[in-house]
Amino acid sequence: MPEVIVAWWILPLFFFVAMLYASVGHGGASGYLALFALAGVATSAVVPIALMLNILVASVGFAVYQRNGYFSFRLLKPFIIGSIPAAFIGGLIPLSSQTFSLLLGLALTLAAIRMLFLREVKATSPDKTIGQNWIWPLCIGLVLGLVSGMVGIGGGIFLSPILLFLRWADAKHTAAVSSAFIVVNSVSGLAGHLSRGNVATSPMIILGACVLAGGFLGSYLGARRARPLFLQTLLGLVLLIAGGKLLLLFV
Repeated sequence: MPEVIVAWWILPLFFFVAMLYASVGHGGASGYLALFALAGVATSAVVPIALMLNILVASVGFAVYQRNGYFSFRLLKPFIIGSIPAAFIGGLIPLSSQTFSLLLGLALTLAAIRMLFLREVKATSPDKTIGQNWIWPLCIGLVLGLVSGMVGIGGGIFLSPILLFLRWADAKHTAAVSSAFIVVNSVSGLAGHLSRGNVATSPMIILGACVLAGGFLGSYLGARRARPLFLQTLLGLVLLIAGGKLLLLFV
């Protein structure tokens, strides 16, 4: 596995991405992958790094939101029953560089659309339960888990708009559930990648320190203060540029 080299100028961007993602209960994997893509490192070698950073930041976010009383395991459970095994299977699937770039480009573009166009949607009642019908949550978890494991994201960037649009939770309950979803999916997907020898962790210490600092700050701002919509828009543009850069290779 080739060594991943990270330029010093990109480190503040990892801090910024982690801060913003943590403010909405996400781990930031799609943002980290976007930064790698912008820096010209768009290979499956960076997937384990993105997943480990994802676990760090999403764990911080989950702890903060859970401490503030926003987490509901009852809401999370049907999604992770489908997503955990699917994320592991996704991590086992080797992708060619072309396929990886295509899937990553699509994932980043969809994440950009979520950041740019989905603002806060009020739930009918916070922490609304899904009820006895688990078919849709299981199917959603299955699809998100498989894609997450293959591409190297946690899936929260896609789960949160689903929860909001279906009015199963308000913004802060969604952030809490999404952060927990991201942690378990990232661990499962990472296990799949590591089991087939996809390991490249050389810049983890410095990147981990950057994203942890950003994650603590972002989680505090997200749980106790208003969501930074200007920064969310800016991040959406970054994701759109990175996704577009990858997709243009196939035009």
